[in-house]
Amino acid sequence: MGFDAYANDDDVLNVQGDALTVTNGTTRVTLAGTLELTRDKRGLAAALALKAALDSVVAALQTDPHLPAQVKDEPDAKPGVVDNPFR
Repeated sequence: MGFDAYANDDDVLNVQGDALTVTNGTTRVTLAGTLELTRDKRGLAAALALKAALDSVVAALQTDPHLPAQVKDEPDAKPGVVDNPFR
């Protein structure tokens, strides 16, 4: 599965377990965590995963003919109430 930047508010890409998460949104993509890119096959795999995600972000931004100067400063999803699964 590839990371399709700005396609939805649901996708999360985990790099090296959950050392770095790339969270998709329709108006923003969020990177969180700390990722060590070691000089080995594991580091290469992590670097390639991060590159693919960022390439998707850049491609989406470059090909959007209606790209605004700045998005509104608000979260992607509307807050809501979720049933407690532990009841």
